[in-house]
Amino acid sequence: MGRMMLLVIDSFGIGAMDDCRDYVPSDCRANTYKHIREAKKDELKIPTLYRLGLGALVDGKSAPETNAYGYSKLAHHGADTYLGHQEIAGSCPKKSNKRLMKEVHGQIKQALEAHGYEVAYPFSHCRVLLVNGAAVVADNLESSLGNIINVTADLKKMTFDELKKIGRIVRENVDTSRVIALGGPYTSIERILSCVKEKHKDQWGVDTPKAGVYGKGYMVYHMGYGVEIDKQFPMIAAKHGLKVYRLGKTADVLHGTGPAEPIVNTTELLARFSELYRKEEGNASFLVNIQETDLAGHAENVDWYCRLLNETDQWLQDFIPQMREEDILIIMADHGNDPTIGHSNHTREYVPIFIVGKKVKPVYIGMRETMADVGATLCDFYGLPKTKEGESFLDLILDRN
Repeated sequence: MGRMMLLVIDSFGIGAMDDCRDYVPSDCRANTYKHIREAKKDELKIPTLYRLGLGALVDGKSAPETNAYGYSKLAHHGADTYLGHQEIAGSCPKKSNKRLMKEVHGQIKQALEAHGYEVAYPFSHCRVLLVNGAAVVADNLESSLGNIINVTADLKKMTFDELKKIGRIVRENVDTSRVIALGGPYTSIERILSCVKEKHKDQWGVDTPKAGVYGKGYMVYHMGYGVEIDKQFPMIAAKHGLKVYRLGKTADVLHGTGPAEPIVNTTELLARFSELYRKEEGNASFLVNIQETDLAGHAENVDWYCRLLNETDQWLQDFIPQMREEDILIIMADHGNDPTIGHSNHTREYVPIFIVGKKVKPVYIGMRETMADVGATLCDFYGLPKTKEGESFLDLILDRN
């Protein structure tokens, strides 16, 4: 049996969505690909992506003759890597609300105490919670204001499984877009508490880099609002014995039980993907995310973004001819991050979808209403139960008679 793989070029949007005015009106001029091309017209060299359908989608060129292609809306609200990948996997997050701990600390404290946890306020001047003397529930300082609640733990004093239980209780009692349970064994609860600070008015959280949470032994568990992970492709696959590799950012943002390697460096990531693809003889899938393109967008670094696209295109040029007869590769993005627009945030853009394989028909799959169609297609390909959301396009791209 063939294998279906997914490669996400993180943030590689192809133009602002029609509903952009409902989010950030000034971003309605966003077009990550076109603006990089305009800025680096002599340096950008991505003939493979252009041939696979980028030229047809953006410039009205002839449709590709060897593969399927199309594009998709973002069904989740905003433009977010974590939320976008939940959608891609097959479960669209619900519309969330902005909340700070000053609003929700009481209900969280009550819920945790109802589950038998000891909860205290370690500071008199802010509504941060200390749970069992080992974990701090506080505002996230690294995302948009009110977007995320963090549960940060000293993993020498609390197991990661226990930390996740606390995170799930917090998740059930707040409607922010995410709750993140995170911790490390090379910090301490004393150090974590010493790094609690106010970033914006009434936004109190842990400065996690300063607290030494990241690094060796770091563990993290993301929980999206309204996300049903058991009805996403990786978890459905795990339940039915299909091995799923999560490489790059997918190791952090997608739930699963298979091999997970959160490789950031693009050269290392693509080399590892190639290596594992050659070695894996069994029935398996690969979910891969190139994170550095998004980092380049956040850094507003057009030169870096251009180099990464060139490297990815060259890798695709080498990899595609080596694919096995029955295998399929889906290449897409998850949102935009236009490095020329004047800020370092994600941009709400349509995302391209290219489907490659020796058995794939050269067809246009149109505009998909949700990226969850990709997760649905992955399940359909492997004969697995359906994802929570999404419509498979497998019958469009394959002749299954």
